[in-house]
Amino acid sequence: MRRHVIIGRFGPDDKTRVPKARDEVASTLQMVTGKHLNHGVGHALTDLNALHLTPSEIGADMLVVAAHVHAADTRISRSTESQDAWTREIRLVIPVSDPARWTAAAPILVRALNFLTGDRWDVGFRKRVKAYATLVPVVAPPLIPAPFDVVSLFSGGLDSLIGAIDSLNTGETPLLVSHAGEGIVSRSQDQCFEGLRAAYKSSAFNRLRVWMTFEAGLVEDVESEGTTRGRSFLFFSLGVAAGTALGSDFVLKVPENGLIALNVPLDQLRLGALSTRTTHPFYMARWNELLRALSVGGKVENSYWDKTKGEMVAQCTNPHLLKLLAPLSLSCSSPTKGRWTKKPPGHCGYCLPCLIRRASLQGKDSTVYGVPDLKASILDTKQAEGQQVRSFHIAIARLSKRPELAKLLIHKPGPLFDDPSRHDDLADVYRRGLEEVGRLLKGVRAEPS
Repeated sequence: MRRHVIIGRFGPDDKTRVPKARDEVASTLQMVTGKHLNHGVGHALTDLNALHLTPSEIGADMLVVAAHVHAADTRISRSTESQDAWTREIRLVIPVSDPARWTAAAPILVRALNFLTGDRWDVGFRKRVKAYATLVPVVAPPLIPAPFDVVSLFSGGLDSLIGAIDSLNTGETPLLVSHAGEGIVSRSQDQCFEGLRAAYKSSAFNRLRVWMTFEAGLVEDVESEGTTRGRSFLFFSLGVAAGTALGSDFVLKVPENGLIALNVPLDQLRLGALSTRTTHPFYMARWNELLRALSVGGKVENSYWDKTKGEMVAQCTNPHLLKLLAPLSLSCSSPTKGRWTKKPPGHCGYCLPCLIRRASLQGKDSTVYGVPDLKASILDTKQAEGQQVRSFHIAIARLSKRPELAKLLIHKPGPLFDDPSRHDDLADVYRRGLEEVGRLLKGVRAEPS
């Protein structure tokens, strides 16, 4: 195991000495090439300006902080840089506009990151060099203010599609914020967005897409990491940066069904490494705590926390449009994994998100899946195609025998002390979510070969 420190720099003149411990491996994240901001930050600010949106300097800081977190998360291998093949020790030194404000908020940030990725983070801040004391140019207010009244994350998945439809159908004018990932993910985002534009021609809604990438070898002699457990920090940061440009208190909508948001481990195999926490209530609460500490007038909100995915589908305010666009959305946890067997990218049909998606769309699902019929043969639990089915079988059977366990199991992924009044509803959405998947898996067989 090796401890790592990522030190942010703004250009070749940024030579501020940053002490490091003897056992730390230091790497530099250069935020500037020539006079251009790197890693998607400059493009994001330019694209916001094109939408007549000017974020605050704290908003710009959010993009810089996200770049450091995402770089560390994706460029420090868990297998070689940790003792247990998972938990890394990572320190960040980040140049920001207001180090005092960020330092005061650092304990909240660290708590959120530790929970999100399962690593041990330490985050310090220093002042940006004088040449980059401000990242956001001062511009005159536009004659016609930007029309957006809410920001909504838009991943290209089914939940975010429903969130956008419901927002537009209620008369809101959302700014949809996406991280442009691999080709098939970007294609789903494009197709869903164009479908929304065709359906809501009179709305002035729009989108912001940010592509944040880092060169291989950013950390010398260390392989990249593929688990990307910190990706939701990037998504939320993009949304918050955009929100600070709206000129008033804002809401960042994070559409996610309650079963996935809780992500209760289905069995002992889904503890830790296999349980993502991207929209868990504890993590969402830490974000709102962080925004208050930074004096940012906004909040993150998941209005679907008490809905199963099937209930989101059934209650969508424009069911005809959802039926039309749902096949274009992408829910698979790893849509390109079929390349090893020369299968086209898309929905595998058997990962956890694919199974929850199939359960939500039963009877009205025209999605193409790699395993089109789960009942066609016995699924091998020694292979990926049968593992999650078997895990669901275990969880469903356990809860069927002892329904009262739901009130205990919802606490397993993480603390829920921020809003005790929701505990009963969270237990209920967990039960209903498993029942929904149970209806899909009735008659599906999964056994070891």
